[in-house]
Amino acid sequence: MEVGLAAILLQLVAGTAVQGTQAQDWADLARYRDANRAIVHIDPRRVVFIGDSITEGWTNQPFIRDNPHFVGRGISGQTAPQALVRFRSDVVFLRPAVVHIMAGINDVAQNTGPETEDEMFGYIVSMVELARANRIKVIIASVTPAADFPWHPGLNPAPTIKALNARIKAYATSHGLIYVDYWSVLATPDGGLNRKYSEDGVHPNAAGYEAMKPVARLAIARAMRER
Repeated sequence: MEVGLAAILLQLVAGTAVQGTQAQDWADLARYRDANRAIVHIDPRRVVFIGDSITEGWTNQPFIRDNPHFVGRGISGQTAPQALVRFRSDVVFLRPAVVHIMAGINDVAQNTGPETEDEMFGYIVSMVELARANRIKVIIASVTPAADFPWHPGLNPAPTIKALNARIKAYATSHGLIYVDYWSVLATPDGGLNRKYSEDGVHPNAAGYEAMKPVARLAIARAMRER
């Protein structure tokens, strides 16, 4: 049965994509909806970490988990456009002092389809612009290293990640943002993720997150000073 154009447009306006009879929450806006509503107090030292599985995994580590000022808003598998869609509800709504943006690895992996480098970079820039418009101090993170993706092999991601990080760093420098370089901490000379810091070559393990922690801590301290 053919779906009429008017019905398709109505679905798009409503913000849903329909597959069969199941409405899909493409950006997973519902994931943190109840948790966000439960945060009713204003915290002048709040830091929200938004990103993908690397951020989500970090939320379970002591650095974020045990700090009452830190809020993890990572979702496994997400690309930067998905994080951008939920940025207002998962970051701006929480009124943080600082946002830590780490996105891009799944864009390189083409999780939601192929993207150009300009598109990947543009989605990240849009998140920064939303944050700054709401007077939120921005920490913008490098894309973490990877030599291949187990779920999408053969893409040779290391050169793309390196080029994207160069653009992110230059943008941060020219716009007065704090750039946090996890790539240099985790990478091997060929641009892969050091085996001692990961089991699958993409996601940091506990040792990897420990290696990232001092870099993050310095960036957050600087962000708080500069507010």
